[in-house]
Amino acid sequence: MNKPLDYTALPLAEAWQRLVEDQPKLRIRDAAELLQTSEAKLLASQLDAGNFQQQQVRRLQGPFGPLMKQLESLGEVMVLTRNDAMVHEKVGQFKGLTLHGSGERQMGLALGEIDLRLFMGQFVFGFEVASQTPRGVRHSLQFFDASGNAVHKVYARENTNMNAWQALVDEYLAVEQSSDIETLDTATTTTEQQSLLTPPASLDIAALDADWRELKDVHHFMALLKKHQLQRVPAYQAIGSEFAVPLTTDAFELALEHARQQQLPIMVFVGNKGCIQIHTGPVSNLKRLGPWFNVLDDGFNLHARTDLIGSAWLVRKPTSDGIISSLEVFDQHGQQLAMLFGQRENNQPEREQWRLLLQQLAERCSLVSAQEHNANEQQEEQSA
Repeated sequence: MNKPLDYTALPLAEAWQRLVEDQPKLRIRDAAELLQTSEAKLLASQLDAGNFQQQQVRRLQGPFGPLMKQLESLGEVMVLTRNDAMVHEKVGQFKGLTLHGSGERQMGLALGEIDLRLFMGQFVFGFEVASQTPRGVRHSLQFFDASGNAVHKVYARENTNMNAWQALVDEYLAVEQSSDIETLDTATTTTEQQSLLTPPASLDIAALDADWRELKDVHHFMALLKKHQLQRVPAYQAIGSEFAVPLTTDAFELALEHARQQQLPIMVFVGNKGCIQIHTGPVSNLKRLGPWFNVLDDGFNLHARTDLIGSAWLVRKPTSDGIISSLEVFDQHGQQLAMLFGQRENNQPEREQWRLLLQQLAERCSLVSAQEHNANEQQEEQSA
């Protein structure tokens, strides 16, 4: 019997080549995990891959804020933002992207079909990638954080202006096309993991409650968390059921199903440390494929690994326009995966239809009721 090939013993470019030959449908993120490296290092390995080259890769030179501002010239593109459990894909044209601040604190804002919140300090590595596919060459711009994890990707489509694309790549092409990149080890410490799940012992719950009730805008919520040194899950655990209701993890899928049935326009937020990407509108074509629950609409795709959802919350925040309600899901470590809101115009109250949908969902998916039910079943089994 042949001994299984140890891919990690091979040079990285060759290891990736052999891995893809053995598993043709393997995605780069999964390949990086199997090879104990990062996506950015895998792409960089192609720069001197020789006969093992998977695709044409060229390094781009930052800072990348000015490059992002020029993406409007490309016309229609597909943008992709993901985290460990959610992949958010949106088709459209960048419109009027603005930058605020400078250096590591610089932020970008795109509004319109492509709706993004960009944290440019996380855009550390950039590449232009031309991949061979059954449908021909697929071009993309891919950006990664200091650890080599993807923060945002931009894909060319049939209607993309490829002359403008090439000009943009030429302008930001790095002089040094080296495969050698230094990434940081950003493994989460035990203390950091606990902070994502547990409120600090010094938390003043009465003060948190008072500040929560005084909220005037959902955009002020992060400042409230910072003031009380809280992450989202511990804040929701502490504030109580008037403002945060724990739900069973199937609530996320059910919310999308109910929104589809009612053709209720919603907002779907998916993000990571470098980018938050938003879809606004109805969802129509929903499909389960193994562990993935998918929205497969024209112009918007969402791929959700619902088995990786560790907790779900119905969250209510006071604003000057009334209560704004959201459904928020997290992984088992407390990292945010996605948020759902009802579509709403500025200075307008929340749609009553969305509020009712979430209330009905809370009644059906109450985590407290589910826990009580399970406890009663266990007691009955023990008594039998």
